[in-house]
Amino acid sequence: MESKYLFWLIAGGLIIGFLSACSPALNKETAGASAKERPGINMQPLEGAEVLFDGSRAMLEEKWTYWEGPRFSAELPIKWQIVEDPVDKGTALNSNDPASKGGLYGSADIVTKKKYRDFRLHVEFLVPSEGGNSGVYLQNRYEIQILDGDSTKHGMATVINETESPYAFYNGTGQWNAYDITFRAARFENGKLTEQPLVSLYFNGQKVHQNVPINKVWGGKFSGLDGGNNKGFGITDTPGGIKLQAEGHDVLYRNIWIKELELDRADTDF
Repeated sequence: MESKYLFWLIAGGLIIGFLSACSPALNKETAGASAKERPGINMQPLEGAEVLFDGSRAMLEEKWTYWEGPRFSAELPIKWQIVEDPVDKGTALNSNDPASKGGLYGSADIVTKKKYRDFRLHVEFLVPSEGGNSGVYLQNRYEIQILDGDSTKHGMATVINETESPYAFYNGTGQWNAYDITFRAARFENGKLTEQPLVSLYFNGQKVHQNVPINKVWGGKFSGLDGGNNKGFGITDTPGGIKLQAEGHDVLYRNIWIKELELDRADTDF
């Protein structure tokens, strides 16, 4: 009886060991690869994604330009500086454009030359010192806030003025942070808004916002597209670029990429 039990115990162990070695779910190499696909810092571009910033001046000039809104006062070429990454090897982009001194958002913001509707976006940022302020704009309309020290609905990682701040997941000054975003553009029928834009957001690998409807463009005409239309409620059916805000502060960016999507259903969860 004992010998039979021992035989089946050994045989079972061998089978489990064989399946574990062959199974992709348990394979260490596969596990390592899947980790790179999880939202968070150092996430690599998804298959089919376009890299928007790789740390080089060449890509900055190729894919970005100034947003020439009503407060625009900068001058090409882009004055944002390529700087050494203060944490890891490589380079980063500093948002402190001279034209934005004093907090003049809209004076020297940069935007992608290409415009987008539905997409998955990855952006990494670092705030070197207290009070650092910038923002990531979806379709050059809807701001995902970057503001050190602010945990209000206008603060860090908010869909600005629409959600609470998940400030507890912020890594703090001098450390890299990551936004992973899925966005679905507003929908229109016969020129009338029928479905509000939707967004879901991971902040440093933590899901913090899911299917948040965005009511308006906040910040007025200096903020972005349609900001001056009917107090921000006059959203139009036009695509827009990814915009990074210059507000007179040192905020660094790296590893920015985007994947275009076609989201038929009103669902941005991922």
